[in-house]
Amino acid sequence: MEFYEHKVLAVADLIPYALNSRTHSDEQVAQIAASIREFGFTNPVLVDEQNNLIAGHGRLMAARKLKMEHVPAVVVTGLDDRRRRALVIADNKLALNSGWDMDALKVELKDLGVDFGGLIGFSDDELVALMESPELDGMPELSDGDREPFQQMTFTLHDEQAEQVRAAMKKAKAMGAFVDTGNENGNGNALARICEVFNGIG
Repeated sequence: MEFYEHKVLAVADLIPYALNSRTHSDEQVAQIAASIREFGFTNPVLVDEQNNLIAGHGRLMAARKLKMEHVPAVVVTGLDDRRRRALVIADNKLALNSGWDMDALKVELKDLGVDFGGLIGFSDDELVALMESPELDGMPELSDGDREPFQQMTFTLHDEQAEQVRAAMKKAKAMGAFVDTGNENGNGNALARICEVFNGIG
């Protein structure tokens, strides 16, 4: 049986997990640090009895960046090694499995984006793209005219969205040949397959 205890621990005593598979860019750590400065350390790190970090590696990196000496922590006891390692992955992956209610998000960002955009993780480009994205009723119609047989399309994705797209495309590629379009671009064929399946729903 697990038990949980809230403590304030010294940053120097916390031990990051060497095989933590979740990465944190310098840019993201800076965003976390800015959020901590603005709102405080509102999300404690999670550790085991020996101060081994289970969740909160990015927050710990931000705390070090801010030269914090202590951080709030939740200590969980009673985990064996395998369950502790599984929890490290679950804490990161389960958060990625959520999505956005885009209508609600746009309402919130329209009100908060100017003042808090960077502090809530959205870049200026992302805010502009969200605010200016048109409301579509189904798939948009392409204009007539001369076009090359192949087109290049560029999308701006959040890190979490990009991971979901890569995972979906990997599955689509594994399904084998798509259609004989003359396109040898595996990514393009995988994306076309995903769109075909989606468009066939409903």
